[in-house]
Amino acid sequence: MLDIELLRSFVSVVDAGGFTRAGERVHRTQSTVSQQIRRLEESVGKPLLVRDGKRATPTEEGERLLAYARRILALEQEARDVVARPVVEGVVRLGLPEDFAAYRLVELLSDYARGRPTLRLDVRSGLSSTLQALLDRGELDVALVKRNAGQSSGTTAWPERLQWVTSRKHPIDLSRDPVPIAVAEQGCLYRNRLIHALESAGRTWHIAYTSPNLSGIQAAAAVGLGVAILPNVAVTPEHRIVDTHGFAPIDKTEIVLVVSDNANAAARKLAERLADFCNLVRPSQAA
Repeated sequence: MLDIELLRSFVSVVDAGGFTRAGERVHRTQSTVSQQIRRLEESVGKPLLVRDGKRATPTEEGERLLAYARRILALEQEARDVVARPVVEGVVRLGLPEDFAAYRLVELLSDYARGRPTLRLDVRSGLSSTLQALLDRGELDVALVKRNAGQSSGTTAWPERLQWVTSRKHPIDLSRDPVPIAVAEQGCLYRNRLIHALESAGRTWHIAYTSPNLSGIQAAAAVGLGVAILPNVAVTPEHRIVDTHGFAPIDKTEIVLVVSDNANAAARKLAERLADFCNLVRPSQAA
């Protein structure tokens, strides 16, 4: 088992670049820190630092251990904080599509959390396919996910309005082939629907820009790198909404609120607030 205090000294030496300053950080003498590093090296059976006068840099094995050491120390501190913190309402693990996370919903979440100082809110933003997988594995309590319309699961669903967009300043000529597109990574509902719409119209296409996040797709469309599909809430003044040019319209998608069967009372209260928010915003009308 790796000793926490030895790992703490090891990380301090690497961050400080030497033993003297590391000792100051952990409130130990230079000789004590040196002894701790030797004990750690004996424990793992590998040299972890290259000593060059007053300087110390990690070896290849030291670099590998460093990442784990930081994670172990972070988890140790988190465990201390959790045990020390009075918990009344518990933890709520929430998943959100990225465009909703970037919209007014974050203000609602901030207000909700501030009003409940004993509640720990753990928010995950990402692709709906990723959020659904986390729900299925029991790693989320509540989530808003996007899907094709007509499925029966979920608490409440709202139809979504999507737009074909290009750049307002540098619009793409959508009559040309192949059509350049800006899309998210594999697994994105919009990516699949966009490609299907083009192929259904007999059009060729090529991926001009791929981004793991919404802001990248918004930027690519705004400067004319590719045509994109965005929900109304994600269309900016730099975008120009275009007609379909013979492409199939992108419709029959929806946002659904899903609550885990094992969700606690705090999670169910938050789910009610999310439902009220979506009823007010109406994803199919929001702009």
